[in-house]
Amino acid sequence: MRTGRYLHLFPKALDFFDKLVYYLTMTLYQPNQKVKKLAQALLTLQDQKELILFLRDLLTEPEIEELAGRLSVAIALSEGKSQRVVAKETGVSIATVTRVNQWLKRGMGGYQKVIAALKASNDSHSLHHSTKQ
Repeated sequence: MRTGRYLHLFPKALDFFDKLVYYLTMTLYQPNQKVKKLAQALLTLQDQKELILFLRDLLTEPEIEELAGRLSVAIALSEGKSQRVVAKETGVSIATVTRVNQWLKRGMGGYQKVIAALKASNDSHSLHHSTKQ
């Protein structure tokens, strides 16, 4: 028997669960000094080219592709596409798509922040180009 089948009947319980998971995630995750140093290093980079060079030194090409794939999945899911459609379109496994979806919904807000910033940047970029024409 699938216990998740009837969860839609209890939206307040789901809302409480989502908030509880978010609170526990936010309070339990404490980045260590290595992670903080990595974040600090990323913040020192001035532009996309510097970041790409650093990522290539830091990670293998498949690891970079994996990270890029996860971001593509998050963007597609945030646009309302189904997990199966996203898996097919991106070539990312359904397991990874599901994992990204969980972090997108109940994670620490990083995906949402980046997606919003990318959208704002794209909107600004499009607006900037349309005013030059």
